[in-house]
Amino acid sequence: RTLDFLLKVIMRAMWFAGGFHWMSVKGRRALPTEAPIMTLAPHSSYFDAIPVTMTMASIVMKAESKDIPIWGTLIKYIQPVLVSRSDQYSRRKTVEEIKQRALSNGRWPQVMIFPEGTCTNRSCLITFKPGAFIPGVPVQPVVLRYPNKMDTITWTWQGPGALKILWLTLCQLHNNVEMEFLPIYTPSEEERKNPILYANNVRKVMAKALGVPVTDYTFEDCQLVMSDSQLKLPVDTCLLEFAKLVRKLSLKPDRVEKELDKLAESAKKVKGERMTLETFADYLKLPICDALTDMFVLFDENENGTIDIREYVIALSVVSRPSKTHETIKLAFRMYESVEQTITEDDLACILRTALGVNKLDVSNLFEVTDATQKKKISYMDFCTFSCMNPDYAEEYLYLDQMMGFTGYMESQLVPTANGFCTDFSPDDQEEEKDDSTLDKKLN
Repeated sequence: RTLDFLLKVIMRAMWFAGGFHWMSVKGRRALPTEAPIMTLAPHSSYFDAIPVTMTMASIVMKAESKDIPIWGTLIKYIQPVLVSRSDQYSRRKTVEEIKQRALSNGRWPQVMIFPEGTCTNRSCLITFKPGAFIPGVPVQPVVLRYPNKMDTITWTWQGPGALKILWLTLCQLHNNVEMEFLPIYTPSEEERKNPILYANNVRKVMAKALGVPVTDYTFEDCQLVMSDSQLKLPVDTCLLEFAKLVRKLSLKPDRVEKELDKLAESAKKVKGERMTLETFADYLKLPICDALTDMFVLFDENENGTIDIREYVIALSVVSRPSKTHETIKLAFRMYESVEQTITEDDLACILRTALGVNKLDVSNLFEVTDATQKKKISYMDFCTFSCMNPDYAEEYLYLDQMMGFTGYMESQLVPTANGFCTDFSPDDQEEEKDDSTLDKKLN
């Protein structure tokens, strides 16, 4: 207790020196026996460590963080739950550890979790990861606010770097932070059985307290639309919906990428033969369910109950490896090419429409400049040579107004990992809640 008190004093002095002179605390912090887990949102900065030092609660974080000089010592002192990236079973072990602590009847400190799993700009709450809600115990939602005239706090993966954020914050005379403890949220029996539902309902409570909307986008969705590739996804792409359905069907990207070549060879053999929903389910070795039916609808452009399986493979390649455009195009050429190893303009249109997730796309100009021999056919080498010489071919030869949508000429690039000291520890086999929103078909 003495050490706890001394550390809190030292950390409070550090934050004071950094300009955080006023720390407003609202509400009552629950006891560990009342709510063994605290969920904090929004997570927008490394300054979100302030609540950790104020409460000395345990936190779920990356194992690498414990090796940070000085700060790592404090991290180890608060008995964190560490997630190791090198251990393929780490997420499952982490969930089991949280369950054990949550059900210890107060023998362990409260566990503090940022369920968003990454830093955002506080304009909304993104999808909560279900890991904090899997134990099915009561949680205490905690909301954070930084009501400063100038925002020098926000540290997202497309904003200023850590040192610049620190410098700008130190240059500001006063920095305010508010931490509000909301009433304890006790899950219903249905929420205990469905962590996704539990997470979404807690998110709604926190969003209402913050006065911000919620969005079903995840960090993985942002990686998809803002990847550093030649094909920039437009604002009306249906690939975000497709990616959501891929997650619902537990088709994990790291597993899928290893199977893409096999799927492509299988799709090539059927030579564009249309598949029904039953054949599609058999092809994926999955039972027919709502998520699979919704995915099928995305590719049923003619509304005749059949799809071209090659389009599914292309879309799967894009969401599994969004920054590897060349690999996706090469895979598509293999499936569409004739005996002469060439494709037609219609084939190229179908490939690029699917890769972009749009229903209309004029590829005539692109095909014309790529077809150097004027034979109305192009090979993969023709396309590859042209794209290497013209890396901005999408902006120059495809619909410009589509290319300037959601991604619109981003100058900064997406870094490979999320900022912040939290991490996603949700187990791989968690299913997502059914989304009843209307699906936009790729070609309808």
